[in-house]
Amino acid sequence: MPTRIRLQRKGKKGQPYYHIVVADQRAPRDGKYIERIGAYDPNQNPAFVEIDREKALGWMQKGAQPTDTCRAILSYTGLVYKNHLQGGVAKGAFTQEEADRRFDIWLNEKNTKIEAKRTNLSSGADQANKARLDAEKKKAAEMAAKLSAKLAAAAYVPPAPVEEAAPEAPAEEAAPEAEAPAAE
Repeated sequence: MPTRIRLQRKGKKGQPYYHIVVADQRAPRDGKYIERIGAYDPNQNPAFVEIDREKALGWMQKGAQPTDTCRAILSYTGLVYKNHLQGGVAKGAFTQEEADRRFDIWLNEKNTKIEAKRTNLSSGADQANKARLDAEKKKAAEMAAKLSAKLAAAAYVPPAPVEEAAPEAPAEEAAPEAEAPAAE
């Protein structure tokens, strides 16, 4: 009976959650399975992967073939590499201690990368929130300035225009004109 390590879909529409199972390859996707070995949630960032390493490694050594997606998940968790190292131990290329040492080095580097991604995502989210708040404060200040200018313009009443009469000639100028015709 050929076995596959594959995903079994769970969860609501649009929010999938998967169980990683070992099943007969002729069984339906969400049907009967031999053993559940883990879980995978792609809705989180980084994706949540929980897997029983010993069971998965045992099934891989027995010949269970992972699907493409499960191979990527198992590679992400390091099980494909560990299976490769176990093959080297079986062939006598190196000892079990050397294989464990190599796997531990790889696992530490992988955990460092995952933590760096988590911190970058959280700091990026904090910076985005700060930038958004600064933009909102700037826009609110601009709107407040426009509103205060508008209210000041509406409250301003210009002084009433004073009607000016035609300017009268000063008395001194009028007098010499009157004297001129009399002098003749």
